Amino acid sequence: MDVRARVEELRRQVSYYAYRYYVLDDPAIPDAAYDALFSELERLEAEHPDLVTPDSPTRRVGGPPLDRFAKVRHAAPILSLANATSAGEVRDWWKRASKFLPGDAPPPEFVVEPKIDGLTVVLTYEDGTFVLGATRGDGEIGEDITANLRTVQAVPLRIPLLPDDGLAAPRRLVVRGEAFMPNDKFRALNRLLAERGEKTFANPRNAAAGGLRQLDPVASRSRYLSLYCYAIVAQDGGTRTETQWELLAYLRRLGFLTPPDSAHIDSLDAAIAYGEEWMRRRDSLNYEADGVVIKLNHLATAQAMGFVGKDPRSAVAFKFPAREATTRLLRIGINVGRTGTLNPYAELEPVQLGGVTIERATLHNFDDLARKDIREGDVVVVQRAGDVIPYVVGPVLELRLPGAQPYQVPAECPVCHQPVRRNEGEVAVYCVNSACPAQLVRLVEHFVSRGAMDIEGFGTNTGALLVEKGLLKDVADIYYLRPEQLLQLEGFKDKKVGNLMAGIAASKERPLARVLAALGIRGVGSVVAQLLADAFGSIDALMAAREEDLQNVEGIGPEISRSIVEYFSIEGNRQVIEKLRRAGVRLAQERRAAEAQAAPAPLNGKTFVITGTLPTLSREEAKTLIEQHGGKVTDSVSRKTDYLVVGEAAGSKLDKARALGVPTLDEAQLRALLGVPS
Repeated sequence: MDVRARVEELRRQVSYYAYRYYVLDDPAIPDAAYDALFSELERLEAEHPDLVTPDSPTRRVGGPPLDRFAKVRHAAPILSLANATSAGEVRDWWKRASKFLPGDAPPPEFVVEPKIDGLTVVLTYEDGTFVLGATRGDGEIGEDITANLRTVQAVPLRIPLLPDDGLAAPRRLVVRGEAFMPNDKFRALNRLLAERGEKTFANPRNAAAGGLRQLDPVASRSRYLSLYCYAIVAQDGGTRTETQWELLAYLRRLGFLTPPDSAHIDSLDAAIAYGEEWMRRRDSLNYEADGVVIKLNHLATAQAMGFVGKDPRSAVAFKFPAREATTRLLRIGINVGRTGTLNPYAELEPVQLGGVTIERATLHNFDDLARKDIREGDVVVVQRAGDVIPYVVGPVLELRLPGAQPYQVPAECPVCHQPVRRNEGEVAVYCVNSACPAQLVRLVEHFVSRGAMDIEGFGTNTGALLVEKGLLKDVADIYYLRPEQLLQLEGFKDKKVGNLMAGIAASKERPLARVLAALGIRGVGSVVAQLLADAFGSIDALMAAREEDLQNVEGIGPEISRSIVEYFSIEGNRQVIEKLRRAGVRLAQERRAAEAQAAPAPLNGKTFVITGTLPTLSREEAKTLIEQHGGKVTDSVSRKTDYLVVGEAAGSKLDKARALGVPTLDEAQLRALLGVPS
């Protein structure tokens, strides 16, 4: 065997298959086959160290830790961009810049690229081999992070990736790109750090920057970074391109990953429209983008237009509205939820964020508050994604006021002043007083909602008003309301009262599962309620069940079992059940579990993936619902996936499903497929 030829062939194959797997997300061979090729290459290089080269894929594993980073002078200045935050500012930019168009310039065309929010890096290749990687630094001098960049799978160690396609490598090539951490990897990293009790990262950019500036390359490798390249800084030999659009295509042929969904556009108005459309899609991306870059397509014209300071006149960053801001936390308040959970929130000095004035933000739970060491009076970082409720990322410790004290978890409910409880192993702190007024308003709102008793005409404001007026002491009192009581309230006329009373009467016929879901038992949503109704058939049998009886029902675990038994052990809750019974609310199942199990499973053999936030089901509830009807739920989309269930803020799984032609369902369509009512 010609060992040298075999090693070169293995390097070519391993590099290509790694590119297909890590960069294109399109594996060409099974994992076991790739592992065998990689292992053979490692063995041959160990036996013949004279054949080891810097561009070998085995060099990605990382070298010994560094003492410090060496300084690197860039081949040409690594320039910044002027910013625009509105369509008007983009037009103003072009009005100024177009005055510098050469007289012989072709009609202006543009390329629009996502502006990745990562760490700018500069890669240098000599005779096709990656020899140097550096940070941007001050634009003139950066830091040598070559060893760390070798661990990034999206960095080709040799170009072109496929030497048999007739493309010759330039004698020297310097390219610019943006290193970043994909959002799914970032979330997984933060979950792992939180589980270890370690400090989490505020955003993917910080995680990426920290990863590439590790003195230990092995630590960099653990961040699972990626890289998009979009510019050639210097080039000696190889193919010359005339436009930015051709340049992106050339980089892809060489083996670089370029910004996805870049567009070649023939007018500035269309480029602005494309950028605005991207702003609406930003939360569906698997990477952080803080805007789009609008570039003049013709490279010679762009060069001739010159610069304003360090900003090229031929390009502008069309920035998205901010999603992160700093402000002062004035007070930590507490909301009491319908199940009694005490939920901390932050009252803030008003701050503009994403075009909205933010005065309140969630603090998640008391463990999170303590782990982040957030204190009243702190200057804090606030983030907001799309229409999601803002949340506090953490404090700016350098600006902490002297004497600021750690927050103490309250010993009593702030509304009813009864003692609170925290079960062992749980994060949540509970008010155990089922008559707590704060719980009652939210419980009434839940009880009458569409996913529960679905009482027509009974809105949120109605529930709050009836509790305030003392007409509702618990949810069962809804069925004892009299028209003459309602007619005395402001805004309640004959027609409105008649409709409300009709809605209340109709709700008495809701099935047992709806009643169980409406009661607000912790952990019992619509899916679990249906399991309980099928298994026990009546609320009396359920109230008599022990924890071990409940855990015999598939899909019911120890926490939910304990929660159910605890709920029915409270005398006030049992009195509510009796009041519902006297009012004529249906408390028994017409069809028992045995009959349900005999029914056909409509999803037998079907594979589902779930992405995004569904309107009424948690992801675990949707998974249980699918499995109860014979289906299987997996984590990743592939050609074997039968359906992707899509909720709000769906991520990259939706893009992959579209690319593979996998059908999608929203929650309503999933319920229709199963014959389960909304």
